[in-house]
Amino acid sequence: MIEHGHKKLSVRRQCEILNINRSSLFYKKADEDAQDLELMTLIDKQYLKTPFFGSRRMTHHLRHEGFSVNRKRVQRLMRLMGIEAIYTKPRTSKPSKENKIFPYLLRGLTIDKPDQVWCSDITYIPMRKGFVYLVAVMDWHSRYIVSWRLSNSMDTSFCTEALVLRFQSNVQY
Repeated sequence: MIEHGHKKLSVRRQCEILNINRSSLFYKKADEDAQDLELMTLIDKQYLKTPFFGSRRMTHHLRHEGFSVNRKRVQRLMRLMGIEAIYTKPRTSKPSKENKIFPYLLRGLTIDKPDQVWCSDITYIPMRKGFVYLVAVMDWHSRYIVSWRLSNSMDTSFCTEALVLRFQSNVQY
């Protein structure tokens, strides 16, 4: 957007108009130095052999190879390359022992006609100021949304209203 050879506006004035610093106009991103490229090559080779190595073990490996590196540098290079250690993540979805496990009542049931089985779900839609909640009731056989409701609060009344409305309507699909 800046014209260096403009007849009426200097570069300084153009930067003032665009509200940018003149120093950012001349900034050039520094290239990776040769040692970082060499380290990245070694990290990549070792990662292909041992993808479970994180930054700590990779740092140890590179020091063993004779390079003087610290962990932060190895972390930065691995992040730049888009690689991370493969390991078992924490099992956050493990159910609690106190939670009651309900039986699956539809096992073995053949669903071959409309209005035999419905399902329902609630989700939120982000708005500029807060959220709007959406509940939808769907027929399993036809995958048709048989009823839905919006609400600005998370209460049960709009969910039951969606179900009651379905019972009252005689919509054929």
